[in-house]
Amino acid sequence: MRIAVIGGGPGGLYAAVLLKRLDPAREITVWERNAPDDTFGFGVVLSDETLGGIEHADPTVHRSLQREFVRWDDIDIGHRGQTLTSGGHGFAALGRRRLLEILHERCESLGVRLRFRTPAPPAAELAADHDLVIAADGVHSATREAHADVFEPHVTTHRCRYIWLAADFAFDSFRFEIAETEHGVMQLHGYPFSRPSPDHPSTRPFGPRYPFGASTVIVEMREEVWRAAGFDTCDEQQSTERCAKVFAEVLGGRPLRGNSSTWTAFRTVVNERWSHGNIVLLGDAAHTAHFSIGSGTKLAVEDALALAACVEEQPDLPAALAAYETERRPVVESTQRAAAASLRWFEELAVHTDQPPRQFAFNLLTRSRRVTHDNLRLRDAAFTDAVERDFGCPPDTPPMFTPFRLRGLTLRNRVVVSPMDMYVAEDGMPGDFHLVHLGARALGGAGLVMTEMVCVSPEGRITPGCTGLYTSEQAAAWRRVTDFVHHRAPGTAIGVQLGHSGRKGSTRVMWEGIDQPLATGNWPVSAASPLPYRPGVNQVPHALDRTGLDEIRQQFTAAARRAARSGFDLLELHCAHGYLLSGFLSPLTNMRQDAYGGSLENRLRFPLEVFDAVRGVWPEDRPMTVRISATDWADGGTTAQDAVAVARAFAAHGADAIDVSTGQVVADERPEYGRSYQTPYADRIRNEAHVPVIAVGAISSWDDVNSILLAGRADLCALARPHLYDPNWTLHAAADQNYTGDGAPWPLPYRAGSRKPPTGRTDAPKPRLTLG
Repeated sequence: MRIAVIGGGPGGLYAAVLLKRLDPAREITVWERNAPDDTFGFGVVLSDETLGGIEHADPTVHRSLQREFVRWDDIDIGHRGQTLTSGGHGFAALGRRRLLEILHERCESLGVRLRFRTPAPPAAELAADHDLVIAADGVHSATREAHADVFEPHVTTHRCRYIWLAADFAFDSFRFEIAETEHGVMQLHGYPFSRPSPDHPSTRPFGPRYPFGASTVIVEMREEVWRAAGFDTCDEQQSTERCAKVFAEVLGGRPLRGNSSTWTAFRTVVNERWSHGNIVLLGDAAHTAHFSIGSGTKLAVEDALALAACVEEQPDLPAALAAYETERRPVVESTQRAAAASLRWFEELAVHTDQPPRQFAFNLLTRSRRVTHDNLRLRDAAFTDAVERDFGCPPDTPPMFTPFRLRGLTLRNRVVVSPMDMYVAEDGMPGDFHLVHLGARALGGAGLVMTEMVCVSPEGRITPGCTGLYTSEQAAAWRRVTDFVHHRAPGTAIGVQLGHSGRKGSTRVMWEGIDQPLATGNWPVSAASPLPYRPGVNQVPHALDRTGLDEIRQQFTAAARRAARSGFDLLELHCAHGYLLSGFLSPLTNMRQDAYGGSLENRLRFPLEVFDAVRGVWPEDRPMTVRISATDWADGGTTAQDAVAVARAFAAHGADAIDVSTGQVVADERPEYGRSYQTPYADRIRNEAHVPVIAVGAISSWDDVNSILLAGRADLCALARPHLYDPNWTLHAAADQNYTGDGAPWPLPYRAGSRKPPTGRTDAPKPRLTLG
């Protein structure tokens, strides 16, 4: 087999090492356009998991790396003159030049041909006389661009500028330093990669001598801050000197240096396919993940391990390349989701700088969602205990079981059963199903149980199976539910969500075709503008005139009066998901030319009129919340800045909290799904608009709930599907955390089940002797 590797970075070199080691008969050539000792950046961080794979695949390389690594456990976070330390994290780093040197030596010992200062021929040309072409040619991959029609790359350029620099001394931790300057917030990411010893092997033969050790230093800031500070007109030396001045305190007044360092904006690379015939992408050519989670070299080396294993294991090359992508893509996508969360957190850093010191540090440490409250406690219990004390957790009480007050209502814990449409009502009437469904979840321990969207008129229903509050009979039926909750699950609050379907009404129940029109019996729908949800599928709505607006506002107030008589503890106004009030808020669905369209102020006008009318008839001591879609996940839709302004407007009119959801406004949305994927929007609204928020969206574990609360991203967490899977989710979360306090009391008839039932033994005795 003849193999060509385009690019002599760590991923390409290690792929060559492994493939040659597995079969010495392979003829492998690596093309690298730069000299052997040319490299960008300075230090490389590898995880223990990656090192374990290297040790198993090539002990020789692993031994060489082990001799080089700088190891440390602490993360230091410097902000506003205070440094907070969290330990137990475990990092290993070495100089990038030394890593390349080790791989060069290993390639040469195995007989891999290295062609330095030699641009590779085009991949298509190499593919004609090689069995396999590995394109490891980086984020600006010429191979990927040459075959873009096949790989279908998607490249996203982000909003921060950053520069790779170095300091000629070794930090004793992973260091994050925040500088609030007259131009805006800047941050430093720093970590050691060389020990402070003159005899360190990194002095031979490529690495410079570091008698005091050395550290990678990355300086990053928003594009507008970068320009305001004048960095856009600085050369490398000027940038280096100015960065050293900004961060003089953490650097101890010592200088920084560059290595052909330039300011750049991070680009996230995603490809629809990773191979084309016998050409395969590896490392940054296939995918990138933001440096703030230390992933680039790690992912490339892991790609090399997987590719070599698949070539060895599969019967032919097409099967090998397919297996490689199948194995690696889920891992990469997970890493990219974590990296995207981290990247966006730093993009929005200015939103968090006013948080209390420990909460700010906890928020930073858990920003990617890979580090959570529970595993941070394992790493550094003292730090986590201090964050909990600052949060106000009573002794032996997890954050999720601390009470929270909204107006005259005190919730015994921070868990909300999110509104979930059940589609089983008849003529808007809640029945036995709703009693059992909501009653079971109230018994299950949540602090607040929300109804599904309860519609304010027959025409305001989404489907024929939706509940309503437009008759006194419906109000009496709801009273049956609230009485059960208050009498049988004392301490649990129950809330009602009022809404109107707008242009998304008159459709089938979910399991018969979500958002599809009824086969028969459709009723007319209305909206802000005459735009169907799906052109050619859903009906064109009637654009509401003055009379229609007044009628709907009156329907909301009448429903709110009935809700109060029904005994609900909280009322939520549904202004999300493309339903009627949401349709006024989004610029994609509101094309009006009157006082209710155009500017955000005008688009807010009718939803605020409805809110004011409902607040006027809702009991003063009972809270009101508002659910919004903080983004439409579509170009030209609601922006994050719009969402903050919407939240501020409702809060100014008396909303006690904002329930922050996203999307479902337009049919061609492109959501970025993932664990807790909507939480960043709640985080921004809470910390910028300074209003209590409810976070929703793929929050599934009690660990995530604790993490979100402690980080100050939300005040309450709403969970939907987990409560369908387990009505007693909150009680089980308490049991899992050994919590027995007042925040999650078991109903007396259920108390015998408060411990997990015993199961069969699985811990078989281990062998005592090994006989030859």
